[in-house]
Amino acid sequence: MEPAICSAKGCRALARWELRWNNPRLHDPGRRKTWLACDPHRISLGDFLTARGFLREVAPHVDSVPHAPSGPATGD
Repeated sequence: MEPAICSAKGCRALARWELRWNNPRLHDPGRRKTWLACDPHRISLGDFLTARGFLREVAPHVDSVPHAPSGPATGD
């Protein structure tokens, strides 16, 4: 499984936020679609959805993909 990537066009950064939204003209009130965002794109993607009345909630993204350790572990 690959790590979650930001939904902003051209961005390849790891996702840190979930922007949950729906289009009330198309979706049932309880349905949520999710865009993922890195820290720099959280605001711009949220503003885009808010301007259209689509944004419902923003929550931290919990990545289920284990990441490799950043360096060798020491047993000290």
